[in-house]
Amino acid sequence: MTHAAALPASSGADERSTLERAYSRITWRLIPFLATLWVLAWLDRVNIGYAKLQMLDDLAFSEAVYGLGAGIFFLGYFFFEVPSNLLLEKIGARKTIMRITIGWGLVCIAQMFVKTPGMFYFLRFLLGVFEAGFYPGIILYLTYWYPTTRRARAFGLFMSATALAGVIGGPLAGAIMTGLHGLNGWSGWQWLFLIEGIPSVLAGVVTMFYLTNKPQEAKWLSAEEKRLVLADIERDHGQLGDREHSFLSALRNPKIWLLVLIFFCVIGANSSLTFFAPTLVKQLGFTSTMQIGWIMSAIYLLGAAGMILNGRHSDRKKEARLHCGVAALVGAVGLTVVALVSDNTAVALAALAVAVVGTMSAIPVFWQLPSYFLSGSAAAAGIALINSIANLAGFGAPWMLGVVKTNTGSFTGGLLAVAAIEALTLLIILAVIPRRMNTRA
Repeated sequence: MTHAAALPASSGADERSTLERAYSRITWRLIPFLATLWVLAWLDRVNIGYAKLQMLDDLAFSEAVYGLGAGIFFLGYFFFEVPSNLLLEKIGARKTIMRITIGWGLVCIAQMFVKTPGMFYFLRFLLGVFEAGFYPGIILYLTYWYPTTRRARAFGLFMSATALAGVIGGPLAGAIMTGLHGLNGWSGWQWLFLIEGIPSVLAGVVTMFYLTNKPQEAKWLSAEEKRLVLADIERDHGQLGDREHSFLSALRNPKIWLLVLIFFCVIGANSSLTFFAPTLVKQLGFTSTMQIGWIMSAIYLLGAAGMILNGRHSDRKKEARLHCGVAALVGAVGLTVVALVSDNTAVALAALAVAVVGTMSAIPVFWQLPSYFLSGSAAAAGIALINSIANLAGFGAPWMLGVVKTNTGSFTGGLLAVAAIEALTLLIILAVIPRRMNTRA
């Protein structure tokens, strides 16, 4: 159904034009700001991977301590995702997003004072507690402003901020840690947490004044624009039907748990690369933090290109299962080569880029797979369940890599294990995902 067709037959060209103009205003008002917040959230989540290059020596932390601290973020993320969204529905997005953004910014800053493993674990867990509500909260928030026929584009624009954060995160971390190291008696990693945490706190304050909870409260929309948008969304709600028991329906569907397993395999690899790729680059002989940052920026730029190209090709071919599974297999092959050819810098670096590109390219295409089994309200509950549980891989994989490195002195065994798990993605998809797009459980 087209957007124009979604309007009543009695609606004329003027109303359609007004509605399009209203959605354009909504997009320009909300998406750039929300994407900026997501960039800040991503930087504050993954900057530990760059801080690690200095802080482990300064604090005498083992790789196992780092791995547990990096991964424990996702435990906080898991336990507080649903409560945060419930609070958003109760008090509104403006207050909730403000609280979340200021909270993770303050926790990021507090990490500069870490002295012991216990304090490190606590602050990483707390960072996950605050950030847990952001991504699902924004997804819920955007449903207040867009009908289902317009949400995919809005979600895509918002999620593209992840790639942008990956591109700028490395050089920014390198510049801060290199240029400010020793200033005021602080190490570069301490300055990194301080400088990247402050903008989040300020952005949280801005959120309170800038964000609008719902369309009916938007002073920047005309009365006619608000009326048409609310009518459009109300029609969309009516077409979706009753969603009260959708969460229980998703829990009873065994195919959902298979999708959880598939995404778990991909997220395990993605989290391992997120938190350990800078260390892997350093072990290849690149000792300059600035140099490592630029290398990671180039790799993430390739990853962003892979996400876009794989997604476009998937849409054009109307095929998602192999686009997801094969991309994950490519990522697994890259991880395997990194693990086995660490003595050849050029090959290992190219393999690391392949691992990042393959793994990142699998993620957006994966989200087409739930539609093979679910539709309407059941899809909404199923997607939330998949994302929440599968992200626990972000806890287990980095912890396992750190333990393996501490006990063996090498990442080889851990990387091979992560690669094997990621390779299972294709096998599970081939076994449980039907070829035909219109197949339903």
